[in-house]
Amino acid sequence: MSTRAAAPTRREQILSEAARLFAERGFHGVGVDEIGAAVGISGPGLYRHFAGKDAMLAELLVGISERLLTGGRHRVAEAAGDPAGVLASLIDGHIDFALDDRALITLHDRELDRLREADRKLVRQLQRQYVELWVEVVRELHPEVVEAEVRVSVHAVFGLLNSTPHLAALGRAATEALLRRLAHGAFGALSG
Repeated sequence: MSTRAAAPTRREQILSEAARLFAERGFHGVGVDEIGAAVGISGPGLYRHFAGKDAMLAELLVGISERLLTGGRHRVAEAAGDPAGVLASLIDGHIDFALDDRALITLHDRELDRLREADRKLVRQLQRQYVELWVEVVRELHPEVVEAEVRVSVHAVFGLLNSTPHLAALGRAATEALLRRLAHGAFGALSG
């Protein structure tokens, strides 16, 4: 049995390069020809995979929101009954996202408003559900803290973790360890 990850599909390659290019130069600063060239196909060849740049942007931003929510639900289920374990797992999962998908964080910050209204609403809905996973776990760990304070704390930790596109390079392991300590410290401060 092979443990090697499957090679990315052409569609995944296109999305990865689109995310990188959009994050570097902005949505309007990149043409389909450039995205195609980055994956070795003609710009018009992209239309076999996507209706256009708008469709790529929507798939990137809706897709990452779905992935975070699905991953979060999986982590909650795996560590059920152990709120501290669930929180640690959620933090680790979000750190992995923040370090591995920096372009998507930048893209979300800059380009969310460019989505069609229905896609933007879907992203926001998925994000709210993801926040609620965290809020429930933190409230289990800190039942004495009012819900509004827990909710603000969750958003503040997201801000901390999602700042990775702006961090100077410490190296992956050092950055991961630092972010983990900071996130746990922020939630630990709720009891102080």
